Amino acid sequence: MGIETAIGSPAITTQLDKVVNWARKYSLWPMPFGTACCAIEYMSVVSSHYDLARFGAEVVRFSPRQSDLMLVMGTINTKMVPILKRIYNQMCEPKWVIAVGACACSGGLYNNYSVVQGIDQYIPVDVYVPGCPPTPEGIIHGVLKLWEKIEKESVKDWK
Repeated sequence: MGIETAIGSPAITTQLDKVVNWARKYSLWPMPFGTACCAIEYMSVVSSHYDLARFGAEVVRFSPRQSDLMLVMGTINTKMVPILKRIYNQMCEPKWVIAVGACACSGGLYNNYSVVQGIDQYIPVDVYVPGCPPTPEGIIHGVLKLWEKIEKESVKDWK
C-alpha cells in the first residue's frame, strides 16, 4: 500500500530513499528551544568558528511551522511541558528532536519535583547530547548522529 504499488519496483524506492534522505539531511531547519546555559553553547555552534551551516543546518527558525529539527537545550520544568508539547506538535513532518545537555537528557543536577527528569517522557527524542554544558563539538556530533538516523529512513515508513 506504499509507494512501491504506485511505482512498481523496489529498486526505484531504494534510490528514492537515497535521494530524499540526502536532501533531508543537508537541509535541516533547526529551532532552538533554549532555557539555560546549553543555549549559549548553541550560539557558538552557529557562529563562524564552528559554523553549523556547513552541515546543512544553517537557517535557524524560531517558528515551529518552519522547522523540522528541535534542539531542546537546558532545564525543562513541569510548567514548560505543555508548551514543549505544543511546539513539537506544530512542527511539520518529518521532525526530529535533539536533547542537548544533561538537564534536557536526564534532569541534570536538579532531582526535584519541579524539573522534568528527561524530555523523552513527553516527546520522542532522536539524539541525546550529554554534558553540562556540552561542548560545541558535542552538539555538532549530535547533528551528525541525526544524519546517520536520517540516512536509514525509508519512504515506505512515511505516514
